[in-house]
Amino acid sequence: MGTINNTTDAINFEGKVALITGCSGGIGTAIVNAFMDYNAKVIGIGTKPETKNKKVDYYSCDVSNTKLCDKVIGEIIDKYGRIDVLVNCAGITRDSMTKKMSEEQFDDVIAVNLKGVWNVTRLVGPHMQLNKAGSIINISSVVGVYGNIGQSNYAATKAGVIGMTKSWAKEFALKGGNVRVNAIAPGYTMTNMLKTVPQNLLDQFAAQTMLGRLAEPEEIANTVLFLASDLASYITGTTIQVDGGMRL
Repeated sequence: MGTINNTTDAINFEGKVALITGCSGGIGTAIVNAFMDYNAKVIGIGTKPETKNKKVDYYSCDVSNTKLCDKVIGEIIDKYGRIDVLVNCAGITRDSMTKKMSEEQFDDVIAVNLKGVWNVTRLVGPHMQLNKAGSIINISSVVGVYGNIGQSNYAATKAGVIGMTKSWAKEFALKGGNVRVNAIAPGYTMTNMLKTVPQNLLDQFAAQTMLGRLAEPEEIANTVLFLASDLASYITGTTIQVDGGMRL
């Protein structure tokens, strides 16, 4: 692909179909809205009754349920005939120190954050490969890069997502597949979940960054847009840390 002369055209998703998992969460909602702003047809997958954006074609689906994913993704492909962008954003936490962590806490996080990403991508990736085009963006975390106390289960899944990202970048490019697969590792982001954290802890998190503040969900969504667009046409198999310069 040649040089992009018009940035606006490069991030125009008119006629493109974007599938977002975890579409009702804080970051997921920001991603949905960003793609809507740039003219994509957005399909949302989640476990809540509906998304906040009524223009989204919403499907209720627990991504950890393999048979349900088979059914829902099959219906989406049959209806639209294409998926141009996949954003794996669905994720949960079940935090506990390892010595106190239950098997259920461990298994629940693995099922959604790791197996759930695999469940969706194993169907969408080959579909994109057949169409010779597509962009997959997996939402990892800086916890998957650095680890975190009380989050060994979560850290394991987010590190695993980075490993799958690199593997899929190789697999789905085979035979001229031309599918790009990348990951984003957000730092602490001001979603509703984080708004329940005491201010003194938020201040500590902010102090760990070079920019002295926490991320807004829209800043993660902007990075997703970039990776999905033609501006990132030669980027694949990489992880972008959107963390304000943590641990530099």
